[in-house]
Amino acid sequence: MAKRRTPVPDRASYLNHRSRSEAIRAPDGSRVRELMHPAHHAIERMSVAEAEVDPDRSTRPHRHPVAEEVYHILDGAGVMELAGERFAVVPGDIIRIAPGQVHRIETKSEVPLRFLCICQPAYRDEDTEFVDPVAPNETEA
Repeated sequence: MAKRRTPVPDRASYLNHRSRSEAIRAPDGSRVRELMHPAHHAIERMSVAEAEVDPDRSTRPHRHPVAEEVYHILDGAGVMELAGERFAVVPGDIIRIAPGQVHRIETKSEVPLRFLCICQPAYRDEDTEFVDPVAPNETEA
């Protein structure tokens, strides 16, 4: 008896390249490219995005009541503010942000701070709560 072949999913649903993801301005002020998201790819429980924050700028302080988030710093240098603590971040650093923790990140280099944002469950604008008005060095959405 012949084996049934399992259908191969469309490669575009499970393989993406950064160049195919358009950068948009996120509600926190960063520029974001959704690299993998359930709305467009064969990923079910999380999302992966690349974010950039320009020199001398920061994201707005915010929290995600539901999502757990991980930042992986790729380029640039900055200061992470997480649950009231401030610390320097450089390429290679990985930061875990628990659901509900207030956070923001500020660029402290001459080049944009670029980092991956991994969210579980997948990122949704509705799961972002801003905690302060926009400050002068924060990027408005």
